[in-house]
Parts: sequence; C-alpha cells; structure tokens
Amino acid sequence: MNCTGYRYYLERQRHDLALRMIRHGARTCTIRACTGLSEDRIRRLYKTFAAEHEALAARRRRGKSPRQTVFFTRSTRLQYESSLLAAVLTAFGLLSSAPPRPGRPWQAFSVGFAERFCDAYETHLQLVASSRISFEHAWFLLQLLHSDSGLALTRCRRCDTRYVRDATDPLHRACPTCKLQALPARRCAPERSPVPLRA
Repeated sequence: MNCTGYRYYLERQRHDLALRMIRHGARTCTIRACTGLSEDRIRRLYKTFAAEHEALAARRRRGKSPRQTVFFTRSTRLQYESSLLAAVLTAFGLLSSAPPRPGRPWQAFSVGFAERFCDAYETHLQLVASSRISFEHAWFLLQLLHSDSGLALTRCRRCDTRYVRDATDPLHRACPTCKLQALPARRCAPERSPVPLRA
C-alpha cells in the first residue's frame, strides 16, 4: 500500500469509528478525542446520519460527559451491571492496556483502542437487555478503573467474583451478585438470577 492509499485507509478508519460512536450517542468531545476529527466534521457526520435515523436525534445528549462516580454504585442493579461491563472490558484487554503518559489526554489512545472499546460496549449491550449504562458512562467507567480513582475492582470473598465497588468506602460490603442471588427468597424477586462474574 502506497502512502496515499495508507492515508486514505486511516482517514476512512477514523470516519467509520466516528459514525459507530454517533450511533451509540457519544458526545462530540469524546468522538473528537478518539478519532482526531474536527468538531465541525463530526457535526456534519451527525447531521447526515441523523437525517436517516430520527431516533438518534431524540436521544442525543449535549454538554459535558458524565463525571459522577457514584452513578455506578448507587443501586445494586447498577453496580451489578457496572461489574459485568468491567468483566467485558477485561476480556477485551482494555484494562490491561498501558495507561496514558503523564500530561497526555486520557482519551488519546489509538483508533484501534477505541474500536475495541466499541466492540466491548456492543457485547455488553447483547448481554444486558435495556442497559442503563450509556456509551458515555461506559467510557467514564473505563477511565475510572484505569486511574484507580473512586472505583476499584474487588474479588468477593464469598462467591469469588470480581465486582466494582466504591474505593472510598472502608467497608467491603456484599458484592452485587450475592445480593441479587439472595433476592428470590424475598417478595420482590427479579425475573432471573444474575450470572456470576468470573474473571
């Protein structure tokens, strides 16, 4: 492949990644950080795509990306879903990848890294019907787990699964899997017991 062909390939790769992230409702700033495309070009891509997909325009969110750590642990169900997503991110090798160098924007990974993240998030959506974790929240969770700030992955002493917990909480409470598996004995039983999060 000559230089011109390679440049076209890279440009097409970034273009396709941007469209993929737009489908998931990613914010402009996140798409720009992952693809290197200008905000103007991302907006034009969005307008072109939204013209054919009306549902996208209805769910698009503007403003700053999520920054509340408590979102992932504020309920047992959300904590379980966050733990499941963390297991998927681990399976795709996203948590074992080297963190960014000091002074470098966290999101400044390769396009290939962002593509793997999309693969992982789409796998999560297949595992969890009507997921409560948006693409932006999933991206934020990956940042938190990489930086060890606010959240931590801990192994449950009871069931040996790994789960996401509040790193500032000194009490190692029961993991969400154990909590949810105990629910059928109560009146408000879930539709099905959760799958253990082996990792």
